[in-house]
Amino acid sequence: MADPVPNSSEIGRKVNEFLEYLQVERGSSPLTIRNYKHYLSRFILWMESNHIREDLVDINQDVVRSFRVFLSNLPGENRNQMTRRTQAYHVIALRSFLKWLIKNDYSVMAPDKIDLPKVEERQVKFLNGEQVDRLLNAPSLSTIQGKRDKAILEVLFSTGLRVSELTRLDRDKIDLDRREFGIVGKGGRARVVFLSSRATDWLIKYLNERNDHFKPLFIRHKGNMDPTTPDDKMRLTPRSVQRLIKKYSHKMKLPVEVTPHVMRHSFATDLLNAGADIRSVQEMLGHKNISTTQIYTHVTNKQLRDIHAAFHGKGN
Repeated sequence: MADPVPNSSEIGRKVNEFLEYLQVERGSSPLTIRNYKHYLSRFILWMESNHIREDLVDINQDVVRSFRVFLSNLPGENRNQMTRRTQAYHVIALRSFLKWLIKNDYSVMAPDKIDLPKVEERQVKFLNGEQVDRLLNAPSLSTIQGKRDKAILEVLFSTGLRVSELTRLDRDKIDLDRREFGIVGKGGRARVVFLSSRATDWLIKYLNERNDHFKPLFIRHKGNMDPTTPDDKMRLTPRSVQRLIKKYSHKMKLPVEVTPHVMRHSFATDLLNAGADIRSVQEMLGHKNISTTQIYTHVTNKQLRDIHAAFHGKGN
């Protein structure tokens, strides 16, 4: 876990225990733990600066209301006001902390007394079929880096993997004959992931080009290729994958700023548009709750509405 919250108060000590719980028992990702630490540390520092006692019983509705006013006045990106979505993340972290305290028999404020701020529905960005094809064909295949990048793009669109899941893959865990592999995703949830025949073919082409013994499925091919280098020093990072996708997105002049998550969105909308049921898509994405997957139905419903408007009654 990251360095603990630097606070000797009762709240500070319990926040550190809560973060350990997220890591050990919930199996939360390092990014989730880092974000919760950031949001809860901000709450503690705000209490300190306002000379509010930092015992658990001091978290009450008046304190929370004042903290939310403070958040609403904080600058966000580009010196604009902090977005309501970011404000909501702080509130979600505080509610989760209170739920954990109640679960552990502490007498604290009921989490459901804290209302979540209403936020605008997140816009799902995705590529249509023609744009996906352009992106997948962007890498040059004359180098091993290009073959690697082609395999990465094919695998992302074939599987809907999160970028962190993709970069954690080791080649000995991929069953290329069965075109499937198992992963443990967000929140420690295990699932089986299936590869398309095209993604499998490009993985084989890339792996056949490699003459190394490094375990990671995707590695860097520049700089030191010393065989004694530790595997994780060779493993491609999520940031590297983000950069290469952005590069190819710009190269093909796509109208959407493509990220690994846009690839994930494209995978999901492609399945739903082709008639897949939402429960199956939920399983393939590794979503804990169906409500997370339902965001994609707004996209596909709009497409169906546009098709209806364009074609219905035109034959009369």
